[in-house]
Amino acid sequence: MGGKSFLLGVLTLAVLLLAAASEGAEPTSSCEAVRKVFQLRRLGPLGGVPESPRAGVDLQVCTSKNPTCCTKKMEERYQTAAKQDIQQVLQTSSATLKFLISHNAAAFQENFEMLLRLAENYTSTLFCNAYRTMAAEATVHVHEFFTDVGLFLFGTDVSTEEFVNRFFDTLFPVVYNHVINPGPSDISLEYAECLRVARRDIRPFGNIPKKAIGQMGRSLLPSRTFLQALNLGIEVINTTDHLHFSKDCSRALLRMQYCPHCQGLTLSKPCMGYCLNTMRGCLADLAEVDLHWRGYIQSLEELSGALSRAHGIEHGLLNFHSLVHDALGQARINGPELSEQVNKICGPPVRKPKQSPGCSSDQNKDNQGLKMFSRDSEETLASRRKEFIGHLHLYRAFYGGLADQLCGNELAAADGLPCWNGEDVVRSYTHRVVGSGIKAQSENPEVKVKGKDPVISQIIDKLKHIIQLLQGKSFPKYDKWDLQQTGSGGGVDEQISGDCDDEDGCGGSGSGEFKRVMKITD
Repeated sequence: MGGKSFLLGVLTLAVLLLAAASEGAEPTSSCEAVRKVFQLRRLGPLGGVPESPRAGVDLQVCTSKNPTCCTKKMEERYQTAAKQDIQQVLQTSSATLKFLISHNAAAFQENFEMLLRLAENYTSTLFCNAYRTMAAEATVHVHEFFTDVGLFLFGTDVSTEEFVNRFFDTLFPVVYNHVINPGPSDISLEYAECLRVARRDIRPFGNIPKKAIGQMGRSLLPSRTFLQALNLGIEVINTTDHLHFSKDCSRALLRMQYCPHCQGLTLSKPCMGYCLNTMRGCLADLAEVDLHWRGYIQSLEELSGALSRAHGIEHGLLNFHSLVHDALGQARINGPELSEQVNKICGPPVRKPKQSPGCSSDQNKDNQGLKMFSRDSEETLASRRKEFIGHLHLYRAFYGGLADQLCGNELAAADGLPCWNGEDVVRSYTHRVVGSGIKAQSENPEVKVKGKDPVISQIIDKLKHIIQLLQGKSFPKYDKWDLQQTGSGGGVDEQISGDCDDEDGCGGSGSGEFKRVMKITD
């Protein structure tokens, strides 16, 4: 669980040595121990604490037939402290889990960004080496394409069909101008636009765009979903770390943690059964998260296993330049036939003075630093996924046993020791101990649970949705992930491409500057 509770953590050795022998005895005749703890906890002005017990007729929760060291103002401050203490314990208990997910989410995202840079460099280098005259023009479209890939991977609502088709649409005029029908001058902007619009009818690149759509969808979508799931995991923990406590729960926490102080019993800890009833009542909503949290982790494990058995994002991105190479070769071979088709649709070329610059001498400068990453990237990502899932598996029952863990490790007295039962220090707790979850709380003698917390219900709905995504059930034509191994140049099962193919009007407007859109929350 990691660390003592906030209550004991702030008590100094001097307080722990205070009159321990008086615990469980007759009520104290002095409030000195209470004053010291109140001061150490900085709960309020020391002058507000009585020097000796008084009648507590104005108290609402910490009522007793005996004189008390508490005032109504003290009770209010204890109430605030009780909620803060439990929230602190909740955050401490989840800190390691939260770091595990957020650290790995950031690391996976960084690896994906490196893959994007490398894949873009490979594709740009292809033009620089084999099609030097059009390299400068083509690399602009290559950059736009990988910007779109990054936006898709990190959560923007764009489709693989849209940005793959847009890339080949914008590439066609460049290829026509420099490979299919090169001339002493460039084609006009109007003629280039006609070629861009006509690309899907003319099909200069054959079936390669459709293969690229399939390869991109099949390799990017699982990794995109994986990142979204990790981000949701962080959101779940942030939500449960800041649980809203009902009025009845708040009073129960006050009664369990601070009401013994009013009787001078500053070192008392609640009985195990009493603590379990109180915490299971206050955390009943979190117990409802348990089933869906288990399903979330299991689905992450299944997707990670599927990615390890098939070509994943590494193959999809780093093989894209090979598909482009095949597409350019097909256009060059079919050049005369394509020229005839273009003349029928757009007329003879309309040209303007040539402005196309050559290939930049800096084109290859980034590749050297990335080659080592390329060599190890697939193994690195697969091993990182495996290691992460192995650690995460240990937390699959985190929400189901949270109340029991807090009482067992932090809050309750050890078996056999005198303990606080909500009214007095006793040898054992005699009330029935209820189970976990909303339904079990109808019999809870310590906390009344009236209904579900809408915030927790919302996070459960999000978990249900991400489980569907992780299992590949929320996309057309999917039943679980059907990740197949593919050879060089695509060869992917093309059903991934959905209802849009090369012949359809799936294109869209240009892309914007690439940026991180997935927010990692510490």
